[in-house]
Amino acid sequence: MRRQIIVAFLGWLLLGLHPAAAHAAERGALFKVSGHGHTMLLFGTMHVGLPEFYPLEPRIAAAVAGASTLALEIDPMLDPAGLAAAMRRHAMLAPGSPSYESQPPPFRKRLERALKKANIDMAAVDRFKPWLLATTLALAEYAEQGYRTDMSVDLRLAQLARAGRVPVIALETVEGQLGMFDRLSTEEQWRFLDESMALIETGKQRGEVRQIVDAWRYADQAALEAIATRAESDTSMAGKFVQKVMLEERNGPLADKLAGLLEKQDNSVAAIGVLHLVGRHGVPVKLRARGFTVERIY
Repeated sequence: MRRQIIVAFLGWLLLGLHPAAAHAAERGALFKVSGHGHTMLLFGTMHVGLPEFYPLEPRIAAAVAGASTLALEIDPMLDPAGLAAAMRRHAMLAPGSPSYESQPPPFRKRLERALKKANIDMAAVDRFKPWLLATTLALAEYAEQGYRTDMSVDLRLAQLARAGRVPVIALETVEGQLGMFDRLSTEEQWRFLDESMALIETGKQRGEVRQIVDAWRYADQAALEAIATRAESDTSMAGKFVQKVMLEERNGPLADKLAGLLEKQDNSVAAIGVLHLVGRHGVPVKLRARGFTVERIY
């Protein structure tokens, strides 16, 4: 499940309204957080989407339209130049770094097969750091099943807020998010890519993609908690990195930012990746520990 968590985190990198579903169902996870005499709705998102995810459930759409502030992990309508600069600093191989040509022939052949399957030209990605190429391959798996980053829930919420002149704030920075991957050593990054290709080769990733998207699509609490439990018990190098750095380490600061917003403003909405809202180390748990009342709506 670790690769899906990574994709969920990075999907926004890469609204016109689309045809509506028969009805707007509950999706993801939704909490009401209270404290300091104020309330906040905390919604779990997916960073990819399908046309049938929309329209959003009326209470979510109405809450955002009438919110004092919409808080997102990252504003998906951010400055492309700033994103490009952060990518150059954290996601591209430095001159002289070991490239894909330096890897053993069996590894290169596997990579060539994976890129061909994903319809990606090696020349277009040969300066990507291995972690970014792993994520690019995973995104290609999502795209093959129809899941689109341009239909992400975060983007739809940001557009809805701006249409209603609701202020949008970012809880994190692109620099900080991408900088997390610099903690991986060169050897760990190659292992990261190797594990990603293995998931694709065995077909396991395709099944995991469906599991996490379906858990969000149907607001399936049991399935979301099961995903969190599996992530917490993953003992692989990449799994530990995802759980300890990309989830647990971020959840504390995210809870702090939300607590600060709740202290200052009433009637705000926060929307972050759904996997930050589940499990023993999730943001709702951390907000309760800080003295806030947290009610799970679904």
